[in-house]
Amino acid sequence: MKLAFCTVAPVKLVLFLVISINFNNSPVSANFFPNITSIPHSLIPNTTIWESFHNLTGCHKGVKSQGLPKLKKYFQFFGYLNNSYTNFSDDFDEYLESAVKSYQLNFNLNVTGQLDAPTLNHIVLPRCGNADIVNGTSIMRSGKSPNTYSANSTIHTVAHYSFFPDRPRWPPGTTQLTYAFLPENQLSDAVKGVFSRAFERWSEVTAFTFVETASFYDADLKIAFFGGDHGDGEPFDGVMGTLAHAFAPPAGRFHLDGDENWVIDGNFLGAAASVAAVDLESVAVHEIGHLLGLGHSSVEEAIMYPTISSSTRKVELANDDIMGIQELYGSNQNYNGSGQTLTPIGERDTSGAPRLDNLWGSGIVLVLGLLFFG
Repeated sequence: MKLAFCTVAPVKLVLFLVISINFNNSPVSANFFPNITSIPHSLIPNTTIWESFHNLTGCHKGVKSQGLPKLKKYFQFFGYLNNSYTNFSDDFDEYLESAVKSYQLNFNLNVTGQLDAPTLNHIVLPRCGNADIVNGTSIMRSGKSPNTYSANSTIHTVAHYSFFPDRPRWPPGTTQLTYAFLPENQLSDAVKGVFSRAFERWSEVTAFTFVETASFYDADLKIAFFGGDHGDGEPFDGVMGTLAHAFAPPAGRFHLDGDENWVIDGNFLGAAASVAAVDLESVAVHEIGHLLGLGHSSVEEAIMYPTISSSTRKVELANDDIMGIQELYGSNQNYNGSGQTLTPIGERDTSGAPRLDNLWGSGIVLVLGLLFFG
C-alpha cells in the first residue's frame, strides 16, 4: 500500500505533462463569424483541399493516373485501405477497387468500384475524420437486421447507427459530464452558447446533463480549436477537408480546425453552397455523438453521417441517432419517443427547411492534411 501511495503524485505529474503537451501545441484564435455574409471574400478559397479528385472521374482498375496516390492516402486514413498497404503509385489496383466499392456501399452509392461522378462528388465533401472502417471492419453499416424495432419509436426502421470497436462508453451510472474550453482560444459567450445548445440536443434524449467548468484539464470533455499539426497525430488541413475530430469515451477530447470559417447563427438561407462556411453547431452536435460513443451512420439524415456540405445546417437528431445513443445509455424519462424534433427552448430554428411544428428534420477525424500536401 505504501508503494502504491508513493507513486500517485509522479503519475499525476506525468499525465499532466502529457496532456499539457498534447493540448498546447498550436492553439489558435479561430475564425468565427456571426453570419455567412460577414465572411470576407479573401477567406473564401477558390478550391477545396480534395477538389483535384474530380480529375479522376472515370478511373477504374487497370488504369494509371497521377492523382491516385493522394486518393489512396484518403482511403487509407479513413480505413478503406489497410494500414499495411504501401503501393502509393499511379496504378489503380484491385485493392483500390475494393476500397472504392466499400466506400460506395457505406454511402449508399452505386457499387461499381469505379470513380464515377457521384462517388467523387461525395468524396470531396467536407467531413469528420473518424475512420469509417476500423481494423478491416466497417463501423457504418452495422449489420443490424432490417425492421429493427426500438421501444422508443412508434415505427419499425432499418438501423445504421454504429459504435466504436468494443463499444466504449461512459461508466454505468454516469449522468453528468463536465466540459471546458481551452483557455488560449479565448472563446466568446456567443461561441460557447453554440456548444451549450449542441449538448442539449443529446441531453434531451438521454439522462446526461452537461455542465461547463472553468477547469480545462479536469473536465470530462475538453474542447479546443487548433491549426495544422497539434500533437495528437491528426493534423488539420486548413479550410474545408476535415473539420473536426473527437475521441471515444473516456478520452473526451474534441478538436476543431481553427482555420475554418465557423458561422455562429446557422442561417444559410439563400447562401451559395460553394461558399466555404461551416455551421458550428452542426459540427458540434456530430462530434458530441463521438464523445458519447457513437460511430458513423449510413443514414444521410442522421447527425452521425460523416459528411456535411458547405453552407449547410444540420442539428436535429434523427431517429437513427436516438436509437443508437439510447442503446448505449437508455432514454431520458421525459423523452416520449414520438419522433418530434427536439429544439432547445428559446432557439430559433434556421435549418433552411420549413418547420411543421416540430417534425423531425434531417444529419466531421483522422486528418490527411500534411500527408496530402505537405
